[in-house]
Amino acid sequence: MARLLLVVLAVAVLVGLPFAIWGDQVEAWLTTDGATEWMRSFGHWAWVAGLALIAADIALPLPATAIMAALGVIYGPWLGGFISACGTVLAGCIGYGICRVVPLHMAERLAGAKGMAQARALFARWGGWLVVGSRWLPILPETVAFLAGLTRMPFGRYLAALICGGLPLGMVFASVGHWGAETPVLALLVAALLPVALWGLIRPWLRRTEPGAN
Repeated sequence: MARLLLVVLAVAVLVGLPFAIWGDQVEAWLTTDGATEWMRSFGHWAWVAGLALIAADIALPLPATAIMAALGVIYGPWLGGFISACGTVLAGCIGYGICRVVPLHMAERLAGAKGMAQARALFARWGGWLVVGSRWLPILPETVAFLAGLTRMPFGRYLAALICGGLPLGMVFASVGHWGAETPVLALLVAALLPVALWGLIRPWLRRTEPGAN
């Protein structure tokens, strides 16, 4: 178990390191206004630039919520929110895919066979909750995406949880960008609680289609 915890800590450190080194400089440059101006320079392809920026957040210290807000400014809360949600889902799929291709024997060598078995059991039971609950927090979405791939969490279940977490997040922050909010506490609460509610609703359907889903 100690080796597994070290692996989790190492993944979190690797994810957080770029944020610690370059995060302040990037956030100072890529504010909502800065992101809006930069994306508008692409004309009709602004949505592609926004999608790419959010997806790149899986590895780079980019302020995804500011980019989502900028998409809300450019495209409005609905279309901007949908593009934002697609970006965060794409980022999660990239992180999952990177670690999904890591050979199982290599993962077991890093975490130990027992540690990997425990991690797989954890994601088999609580993986969906971990995915939806982490989407609105810093660093954790990337860490959970990597671990979901490493533990071979079924992709269908992972994708369903990712959409439940990413769709409200994208819609909320695009709405904040479109309508403005000085203190988006309500937006943060909605982004945190709505994914959990959606996952609670979709779990019964998953249980019927995939035995053992949680």
